[in-house]
Amino acid sequence: MRVRKKVNGTPERPRLSVYRSNNAIYCQVINDLAGHTLASATSLGMKGNNSAQATEVGKLIAERAKAAGIQSVVFDRGGYLYHGRVKALAEGAREGGLQF
Repeated sequence: MRVRKKVNGTPERPRLSVYRSNNAIYCQVINDLAGHTLASATSLGMKGNNSAQATEVGKLIAERAKAAGIQSVVFDRGGYLYHGRVKALAEGAREGGLQF
């Protein structure tokens, strides 16, 4: 709730939300005003170590967001520390061309 109070997704700048479990990492690009998910990606079925998977998921979400016409997002780390897999996903999304 503390994160949602400060980070909101709009149609111009949707929210890139990250969820990580022990096995996988998931992310969604969300327009909070309409309550719609515009793009999503997950590491399920990917090979490699966790950080490499997170980087690939970041590149994949950037590619899908660009296909949906999104250039800029607000990063929502979901209460997780900006470290490890969350940081790798963010850097992968930046490499893919998303701006935040």
